[in-house]
Amino acid sequence: MQANTDTIAAIATPPGRGGIGVVRISGKSLLNLAQTLLGNAPKPRHAQLSCFYDADGYAIDQGIALYFPGPHSYTGEDVLELQGHGGPAVMNLLLACCLRAGARLAQPGEFTLRAYLNNKIDLIQAESVVDLIAANTHEAVRCAVHSLQGRFSSRIHQLVQLLIALRMLVEAALDFPEEEIDAVQTRQITWQLEQIEVQLEQILLAARQGSLLQEGIRVVLVGAPNVGKSSLLNQLVEEEAAIVTEVPGTTRDTIARTVAISGVPIHIIDTAGLRETSDMVERKGIERTIAEIDRANLILQVFDSNQANDAADPIQRYIPPDKLQLTVFNKIDLSDELPRIEETEQQSFIYLSAKTGTGIDLLRQKILSVAGWQLNQAGEGVIMARQRHLEALIKTHVHLASAKALTQTEAHFELLAEELRLAQRALSAITGQFTADDLLGEIFSHFCIGK
Repeated sequence: MQANTDTIAAIATPPGRGGIGVVRISGKSLLNLAQTLLGNAPKPRHAQLSCFYDADGYAIDQGIALYFPGPHSYTGEDVLELQGHGGPAVMNLLLACCLRAGARLAQPGEFTLRAYLNNKIDLIQAESVVDLIAANTHEAVRCAVHSLQGRFSSRIHQLVQLLIALRMLVEAALDFPEEEIDAVQTRQITWQLEQIEVQLEQILLAARQGSLLQEGIRVVLVGAPNVGKSSLLNQLVEEEAAIVTEVPGTTRDTIARTVAISGVPIHIIDTAGLRETSDMVERKGIERTIAEIDRANLILQVFDSNQANDAADPIQRYIPPDKLQLTVFNKIDLSDELPRIEETEQQSFIYLSAKTGTGIDLLRQKILSVAGWQLNQAGEGVIMARQRHLEALIKTHVHLASAKALTQTEAHFELLAEELRLAQRALSAITGQFTADDLLGEIFSHFCIGK
């Protein structure tokens, strides 16, 4: 994909009224356009108090003009930012003046796309711009900033360099077919391959943690009516989000709230109780419960600890066998039981009271643990990864595993070299070195206009 050479402009601040609004312009040469809008040529990298003029020379606003000549700018082109008063009419009028002066309206993410195409940032850093804007927790903000600063990219580049060194070693052995590949060379190749696998595993773990920070965990509460699902929701989110009564079937629709636990967004959905019913409204609620179960990352199956759990079988048939599950026994306050977690090889059982809050902290930490969050990985080492990053890392892991199997026999070294090449290509796709244009279009289409 080649960078466009025309001039683009867009409002870079959110819609609505504010103290300040920003119109951003980028192009190969903006001095003539700046002369039209400002009445003079701005001094590079200096905040200049200016009047902004329309095509007829009338002042439409007064604010700050900032001019960054390329390549020392965000996009690598000339960039002009006009900071005016943040009213919608003022901003739209100022943007219209830019368009009449020769610019066109920017596409979503086009400023950042130009920064990528002009080698100002790589693809990971470009995506981190959106991640930073969308971050919901402090931890997510820190991880996105680290990616924007190039920490994720640096780890990928280091791994690529190790792969290149290993490929050189293998290719050198293949270039001299008359000489047998001895045991020392084979051990060296195997050792280097194992070192690459270790580093890849570390990156993959950190990326999975970052994916949790970005996407969060979708937790759905299911169970029979009146087992305390709504009370449990209220305790987890620490607010009266759901109506709680003694009447079974009070919850007729799904109720969703998001709460951060150790910086990880947890999307909690309370659902209608699962039971046979002739009530049409309640049946609709149960249909929505089943739909939420399909979308869930984790199911909290809630029971009344004071009742026989014969209801487990009819409820279990709604839950796919591959779904992560936790079993919660509620209302221990009625029997004076202690909060606790009981574990078997296949299941975890949490005993708590949604009414008093006893045992809720045990549940919070167990949700994180079951979802794969490791507290000792939180903070500096976490990578803000997207699904495509995880897929590329997993693909790299598969190719390296295949390569390792091929080191056992010299006859397969040509295939070993190909697996290493494919592993390097999968890694390089993360930073954008090997990326199809249609993927770039998909990535940048989700950016804000003006960014």
